[in-house]
Amino acid sequence: QVQLVESGGGLVQAGGSLRLSCAASGPTFSSYAMAWFRQAPGKEREFVAAINWSGRSTSYVDSVKGRFTISRDNAKNTVSLQMNNLDPEDTAVYYCAARRLRLPTVTTQGYDTWGQGTQVTVSS
Repeated sequence: QVQLVESGGGLVQAGGSLRLSCAASGPTFSSYAMAWFRQAPGKEREFVAAINWSGRSTSYVDSVKGRFTISRDNAKNTVSLQMNNLDPEDTAVYYCAARRLRLPTVTTQGYDTWGQGTQVTVSS
């Protein structure tokens, strides 16, 4: 089973950019679908973006389409989330998640392993 460690969060002004990274341990990373979720204070954890095992298929929640890009490097065991044109509504703790299947899903229950989260704060 993989272990996940996120990095790259921080404080940014509205309209700015951040790149989140998730480093995975374990020899079978390339067989996992990966995703990013986020959780704002007082709200449920929500799906943000997902990528299949090969990286050829991605999906996004409507609110981030055209602004966020998920990618993965199976040689380096990493998955990234490039976030552009950030909005205060994007403020949340962002979590990396791994699913022991090649195709992703948008539900939290579909993922087996979670990182510890990284805080993203967007000021207006």
